[in-house]
Amino acid sequence: MFTLPDLPYDFSALEPYVDGSTMEIHHGKHHAAYVANLNQALEQAGAELAGAPLEYLIAGLGRVPEAQRTAVRNNGGGHWNHSLFWRLMCKGGDAGVSADLASAIQRDLGGFDALREAFAKAALTRFGSGWAWLVSDNGTLRVTSTANQDSPLMDDSGTPILALDVWEHAYYLQYQNRRADYIEAWWKVVNWSEVSRLHQSTL
Repeated sequence: MFTLPDLPYDFSALEPYVDGSTMEIHHGKHHAAYVANLNQALEQAGAELAGAPLEYLIAGLGRVPEAQRTAVRNNGGGHWNHSLFWRLMCKGGDAGVSADLASAIQRDLGGFDALREAFAKAALTRFGSGWAWLVSDNGTLRVTSTANQDSPLMDDSGTPILALDVWEHAYYLQYQNRRADYIEAWWKVVNWSEVSRLHQSTL
């Protein structure tokens, strides 16, 4: 059975960029619902998938019985995406970008300004709900986006090292329909030390 991970900081820790009320609802209601629905789907799928790691499930959805596949895709993806998302933020942000990551951003994307521009475009042009991603594909960095709770792991298009939730529940209480303002503010809380660690793990 999967469980809801604790946040690595208080609900209000990311203010004024991400408000405490949004964090409390986002984590305690939305993420918790993905966990509960995932566990229910896996119970229905039978003993064959019991104890399977989450990455194993969402990166190999063909292993999941067809009757439960959509539920595992949506809720397993939601659980994995959010579990990563919480770790990628920290109070006051963090400037601890490793030399390897900085070099890769310059080499593959043209520098940090270009990364921010490409990432904002991916987040803004994702119609409806979804995610923007920075992925490492065998060490090469690329910006992409996915719909709903899909992940780059699902189509083997790279390992996510930075992620932004652009579902309305992630920002609507504070930013209403101003997704661009939310994206701009979010950079203030990025945990670059964690992004660097994830990047290093893909090399």
